[in-house]
Amino acid sequence: MMSAPTNVSDNGRSLTISLNKALYWFSRHWLLVITLLLLIFVGLPWLAPLFMSLGWNQAGETIYLIYSTQCHQLPQRSFFLFGENAMIPLSTIQSIWSNSENPLVLRQFIGSTEVGWKVAWSDRMVYMYTTLLIAGLAFWPLRKRLKPIPWWVLMLFLLPMAVDGLTHMISDVVGGIGGGFRYTNNWLAALTDSTFPATFYTGDAFGSFNSWIRLLSGILFGIGVVWFAYPHLHASFNETAKQIAGKFQQVEASVKTREAS
Repeated sequence: MMSAPTNVSDNGRSLTISLNKALYWFSRHWLLVITLLLLIFVGLPWLAPLFMSLGWNQAGETIYLIYSTQCHQLPQRSFFLFGENAMIPLSTIQSIWSNSENPLVLRQFIGSTEVGWKVAWSDRMVYMYTTLLIAGLAFWPLRKRLKPIPWWVLMLFLLPMAVDGLTHMISDVVGGIGGGFRYTNNWLAALTDSTFPATFYTGDAFGSFNSWIRLLSGILFGIGVVWFAYPHLHASFNETAKQIAGKFQQVEASVKTREAS
């Protein structure tokens, strides 16, 4: 009857050791874990159109549903696979799906065998999270020399996306999707004296002004977040690993002392 406290103590010690070992491993491999999670998170939206093209509709629709909580999924601002064009104009989508400017209606269009199948999130999300993944990989060889940027510099990296997203939202609310100032970009045509082709100013197709801004702001977002957060994470986990290693060394020395006595 008196052995129960010893067993409980041994179990608690074993659990503590196991947790410390797990935390030590994670502290040494945190970048690998985050990279693998990002790889899954970034890759799944591209599997949705693949599954739809193979006829695995339930699997594809499940991915669309999951990522609908992360993104507006507007088809005119998304990539399409297995069709003739990487992006589809709003007018084409309205002609084959619904002649509506309601984003809640438009976002339901996931594609067809004729035009291809939509990637499960928008091009902006593709640029943001793909950059996070690539910048994270680039961080590892630079980890000993790269210092974290201050928070106000991070805000500068995020500002282009905030401005672009806010002006798009205002444009869609005031002028409607397909009619707002960020869809026509007449203001930009006036500023540049219509130097570029009309397709550069109007719409969201790849190569348009709107597409370029989403690309650039998404890249800046990913670089800024990694440059700010990853050096802090590296320093914090590195210190944690050292502390746990020190505890293990103390335990090992204590055991050797007891054995010697």
